[in-house]
Amino acid sequence: MLASIGFFALSVFGLGALSVATDRDIIAVEGLGQVPGVVGMILAVVAFALSLGATLRRRRPSFGSALVIALLTALVHLATLWIAVLAAAESLIIATAVAGDLVRGGASAVVLVAAAIAGWSGIALRRTRSERPRWPWEHDEGE
Repeated sequence: MLASIGFFALSVFGLGALSVATDRDIIAVEGLGQVPGVVGMILAVVAFALSLGATLRRRRPSFGSALVIALLTALVHLATLWIAVLAAAESLIIATAVAGDLVRGGASAVVLVAAAIAGWSGIALRRTRSERPRWPWEHDEGE
């Protein structure tokens, strides 16, 4: 759960920073609104959570799985946005142009890197069997 929230936060921050740095909207098609971006991010978070959950069910998950999680998440995000723009604009050309702009403009790279970082972090938490932080006085008497 923490890794999924981290992925969402990193993605939103990264996409916002990219938009500010390039002085462009992530989806720069007039009249589309925010729905395609919101739907794309929701399904990207779901894809991230499901793929990370499947990875963490293994006894000792591999850190290499973070790359697979990141690729799957970025592809789901891109495909969902393409479908959402196609539904909203009713134009195959506009949907394909938006998907191309996401790849060329760096938005897909931001989602990929955010998913890789969050996926690696989730795997690291599982492999180290970490628990919540505790103050020294919270330890049991038997420890």
